[in-house]
Amino acid sequence: MNEKKISWKKLGLVVEAQSDLWWMQSYGMVPTLDKQSDGSYKIYFSGRDKNNVSHIGWVRVEPDDPTNLIEYSKEPVLSPGERGCFDDNGVTPASIVRHENKIFLYYIGWNPGHNVRMHLFGGLAISNDEGETFERYSRAPIIERCKVNPFLNTAPYVLREGEDWLMYYVSGTEWIHKDLPRYNIQMANSKDGKNWNRQGKVAIDYKDNTEFALARPWVLKDSDGIYKMWFSYKGDVATGSTYRMGFATSNDGKSWNRQDQLANIGVSESGWDSKMIEYAAVMDHNGKKIMFYNGNNYGYDGIGVAVEV
Repeated sequence: MNEKKISWKKLGLVVEAQSDLWWMQSYGMVPTLDKQSDGSYKIYFSGRDKNNVSHIGWVRVEPDDPTNLIEYSKEPVLSPGERGCFDDNGVTPASIVRHENKIFLYYIGWNPGHNVRMHLFGGLAISNDEGETFERYSRAPIIERCKVNPFLNTAPYVLREGEDWLMYYVSGTEWIHKDLPRYNIQMANSKDGKNWNRQGKVAIDYKDNTEFALARPWVLKDSDGIYKMWFSYKGDVATGSTYRMGFATSNDGKSWNRQDQLANIGVSESGWDSKMIEYAAVMDHNGKKIMFYNGNNYGYDGIGVAVEV
């Protein structure tokens, strides 16, 4: 397949911390899109409170002008779980699926570690009221450790096609040291979006022995029938490089051709995304792509937007 590069125009930082929202004193991490009945979009994301703990809320935007923020949620729709659960130290969105008049919110649960810095697993919360409130499907993660995935398993991006559900998720393959996990992007399948079969099948693998992070997949099945994935990557270990945007294509959603050069969006010369760029969420609007993404320090300053030109 001869995929063309998209030319992007950055429009700057659009979602920033809100001093009047207790759950968003800093950060706007991992934008996650959901189209509303009126044509607007909710961008779910995690902000952090004064204790640096992540909660999931949203901002509503108008795609004709993606810099136009219509409203923020006054309260988070999901907060950390019970003490001792996999998500007791923070929650961050990963993907949204609408199914049978319900909204499935797949999310990342944060939990501090001891011999390693953190544990990350994927959870599910479900809304029956168009996203006004969410309830956890389970207090346990839907992708925990298992025989083929003994380390972290997180950032589930889920697609539903007919009766089949497909998940792309970040899975740890080792811990290089206490503060540095190594992780690639793997795949799982399901018949109900809740119970997942994992065989350790890799979607996007490391390009060499020095790469150590492949993060946050975002997948669109385009009008031409081609699956397109944006993800984030970094390496090598020696230099501790920061995230850049990756890209891959697939004819069937299962076998992927990595083509990072086609992402065609990088760090800026200065400002909030001058050191790193990551966690893209991409949508189609009137035949053009719109990308929401994070920059320096994993989204500390908030969420920016770029449009196809």
